[in-house]
Amino acid sequence: MSQHQSLKGGSSKIQAKRNVMKRFERIEVLKKQGRFKDGQRVFGLPKTKPE
Repeated sequence: MSQHQSLKGGSSKIQAKRNVMKRFERIEVLKKQGRFKDGQRVFGLPKTKPE
């Protein structure tokens, strides 16, 4: 059985910019902006845009 084109992970394809970030990525962005401190709760984070 062959694999569908959309599931193949070719390195030659142009990678689209993701518009959804994982929690750890959001925390990294907030730390760079000075909006997150260590020990702060990780739930209910403010919205962030990928860099």
